[in-house]
Amino acid sequence: MRWLLNIWRTLTKPAQYLTLGTVSVSAFLMGVIFWGGFNTALEATNTEEFCISCHSMESMPYKELQETVHWSNHSGVRATCPDCHVPHEWSRKIGRKIEASHDVWGWLLQTVNTPEKFEDKRLEMASREWKRFDRDNSLACKNCHNYDSMKWDSMSKLAQKQMKRAAELDQSCIDCHKGIAHKLPDMGTARAPELIAEVGSGVNGLEVDQSYFTALTKPVYFNEKTDVEAGTLNIATKVKVLELKGNRAKIGIDGWRKKIGAGRVIYYDFGLNILSAQLTKDAALEEGVIQTFEEKEDPMTGLKWQRVEAVIWTDTDYLLSDLQPLWNYARSTYSDSCSVCHTQPDEAHFDANTWPGMFQGMIAFVNMDQDTQALVQKYLQEHSSTFDKSAH
Repeated sequence: MRWLLNIWRTLTKPAQYLTLGTVSVSAFLMGVIFWGGFNTALEATNTEEFCISCHSMESMPYKELQETVHWSNHSGVRATCPDCHVPHEWSRKIGRKIEASHDVWGWLLQTVNTPEKFEDKRLEMASREWKRFDRDNSLACKNCHNYDSMKWDSMSKLAQKQMKRAAELDQSCIDCHKGIAHKLPDMGTARAPELIAEVGSGVNGLEVDQSYFTALTKPVYFNEKTDVEAGTLNIATKVKVLELKGNRAKIGIDGWRKKIGAGRVIYYDFGLNILSAQLTKDAALEEGVIQTFEEKEDPMTGLKWQRVEAVIWTDTDYLLSDLQPLWNYARSTYSDSCSVCHTQPDEAHFDANTWPGMFQGMIAFVNMDQDTQALVQKYLQEHSSTFDKSAH
């Protein structure tokens, strides 16, 4: 402790023999040395060589980059890892370096050290980067690509139309160009992590005789024990809990079905192609699963419809007590994703049975997992002119 006290006294004791100029110059030189060392270390971690020194980065995303136009093109200009993933502005660069501590932690825990682990985390990592690009308005892209310098005449008519509109809005590049440098995640089978982060993974402690809404598309089962699936329960479907056993719930699904074949598809309402559940043929024919009530004929198609209740089992997770968070997420997703290429029509512009065809034509230009697609389509159908007469 004595030597520490001596050092402290020395550091805090006023200089007796050094002039103010000497102290100032010494402090300046020490500052220069410190700043030079700090900046050198910063730049050393801001090189492609440093990025791919991690095996998981070299073996996956770096190899994917080599197959794209950002690696090899007619102009000979190549984008490196820091060009896209590290902001050029100093203060934002420091913030990004602090964020990168998460990557170092992942490296220590070997989170993505195998191709299988990498694929499992690809959507999560990509979603995080897409959000960062959106937050920065794709500034990393615009450091090289400038709307004002684009040669419109060399583009196709469709590209001109889309890019000129993007230029007018100063749109974020990532809205349209996901997957331009790395492979896209498997959006078709993902379980909508952004959606679940927004609405939650379900109610803890379901109650019998209460109604809930599905936060994801869920499998249904014949009973509380079997793993044999009896069909699927669509997202944003209202169900009533009839019985609880362990992590399974017996539910009732009210709706309508077309009186054709096994009648295994249950719709939200008479004459409306809004999906609530699809049972397997065996489940639809199983005694006690579907109870039928009234029967009506659709004057538009001549098909007979039956009002039904399906009683089936499902897992207790991803059941919400409130539908509104799902609609809020669907509304914002529709607004953000479907305004990329054009002005999206209002929800009440089409009727419930027209929306599926219109929406399926839109999703070819955006990246949505299957759950989000189903949710947005259902949101559009249930907020269509069929239910909102004010638009027409």
